[in-house]
Amino acid sequence: MKLPFACRIFLIICLSLGVSAARPVMAQQASAAIPNYWDPRERIIVPDLSPRTRIRFLTTHDFPPFNFIDQHSRVSGFHVDLAREICDELGVAAKCQVQILPWDELSAAMQTGQGEAIIAGLGMSETSRKDYLFTRPFLKFPARFVRMKTTAIEGEDATALADKKVGVLANSTHAAMLRAYFPDIQSVTFDRPDWLYDAMKSGDVDAIFGDGVQLSFWLTSKGAKDCCAYFDGPYFAPSFLGEGLSIAVRRDSPDLVEAFDHALLEISKDGRMRELYFRYFPNGLY
Repeated sequence: MKLPFACRIFLIICLSLGVSAARPVMAQQASAAIPNYWDPRERIIVPDLSPRTRIRFLTTHDFPPFNFIDQHSRVSGFHVDLAREICDELGVAAKCQVQILPWDELSAAMQTGQGEAIIAGLGMSETSRKDYLFTRPFLKFPARFVRMKTTAIEGEDATALADKKVGVLANSTHAAMLRAYFPDIQSVTFDRPDWLYDAMKSGDVDAIFGDGVQLSFWLTSKGAKDCCAYFDGPYFAPSFLGEGLSIAVRRDSPDLVEAFDHALLEISKDGRMRELYFRYFPNGLY
């Protein structure tokens, strides 16, 4: 729903603190750690941002836990807190703002100069790269297997699911990924997530396969009743799941890409990214 102009102005918040491979890539540690996307020895020089009088991040309000309106009618979420950390790291918090807009208005707002960056899950693609420059990814979406804790599976990795039934949402990216990378598994498709979960809990399938973000929150939901747990993984496959979350800026703003990359590197090195990750994903994705 398109927000009234007055609401959009009211919700501008100043952030002042003053794989094409034959198999998917699996993280080496699928525990409480988050993957490190950076070389700790790398150094990125911060460009001079003093000529910029404003750095406005555009986002949406309907993609929790990344962007949402909290109980105090404030825009909140992983993306908002990450923007705050970036601005703090760069020493430009007084210049930083976040504005929420409907998804279909983000591109037009950027083109007309209403914002300097989009931090709303805009995917990197051949088409989007024609209009934007992107930072390096700061979070990647994994695919995960989940099973009932009481289900006996002999083995600790996906090879133990060979010839077993694994549920997956019909016509989804994860269904295609399951067929491509795990051909020995008997995939069983379902049209709705609740049917998928019920089939696992009833024993009609031995496990399910899907988006790590959605599964993370379902595992801790009342509906799950602590029934289930991750099994193996996480799995990353850019050809199916994309390259991850990045910040997009106009193609005439390479200085912002460099500055944001510097901030993301420093935030990752000193543990702030880890703290932010577990603030919004307490059950973990990886």
